[in-house]
Amino acid sequence: MLIGQYEAKVGAKSRIALPKKFREVLGDKLIITLGYENSLIIVSEENWKALLEGTEGRPFIHSEARETQRFLLGGATNVELDSKGRFILPGYLREFAQIEDEAVFLGLSRYVELWDKKKWLEYRKNLEKNIDSISKRLVDKELDKKNK
Repeated sequence: MLIGQYEAKVGAKSRIALPKKFREVLGDKLIITLGYENSLIIVSEENWKALLEGTEGRPFIHSEARETQRFLLGGATNVELDSKGRFILPGYLREFAQIEDEAVFLGLSRYVELWDKKKWLEYRKNLEKNIDSISKRLVDKELDKKNK
């Protein structure tokens, strides 16, 4: 399982090293794509399909499925780690996530998020302030489902 938070520096050639703990789970062949809240999502090739849950098999006429696939698939690229666990972060992904010289990797069970360090600290501060109400809304949604 992918858990934890690790910081990394982005090199001059947009090279960044995936933390060893994550490499052990994900392997050397990865897919990296656009994520939510201006983060990037990193998954193993094997877990890529799981990321698309809810969009596959939907009729082409469903705009939400098309748009989600455009976002995730259209923004994706394959990366292969070198012997030191490094990969080159493509410019369009780096620009999307606004990653400057320091980044944070977050392990989120089946995938890893990659954030610009400043953006992550800013986002986390807001998350910490609002986690109680966020958790309550999640529980309320589950209760609503059960009562239907």
